[in-house]
Amino acid sequence: QVQLVESGGGLVQPGGSLRLSCVVPRSIFSSTSMGWYRQAPGMQRELVASITHGDYTNYAESVKGRFTISRDNAKNTVYLQMNSLKPEDTAVYYCNGRYITYAWGQGTQVTVSS
Repeated sequence: QVQLVESGGGLVQPGGSLRLSCVVPRSIFSSTSMGWYRQAPGMQRELVASITHGDYTNYAESVKGRFTISRDNAKNTVYLQMNSLKPEDTAVYYCNGRYITYAWGQGTQVTVSS
């Protein structure tokens, strides 16, 4: 069973930054496009950023210019650098495959509040 482990969330003030990490099993990491998703209370889960195994990236309009997705092949890890955070970025953040999804992890809570 594929296990995805997210970390790096926390409480940050508006305008602040966080970097999320997701360790991905080596068996799928090198060949799978990955994505970062988020789910705010009462809302559907949405894709905010994705990256292919060839490092092509794509972003939701709401985070474009503020978030950066990247991957470290040596560490089997996908990152989401989040800058200029806004209160509306508050959500639980998950990583998963972009086109093939696996069992969802527990996610990591990001709270943007003064």
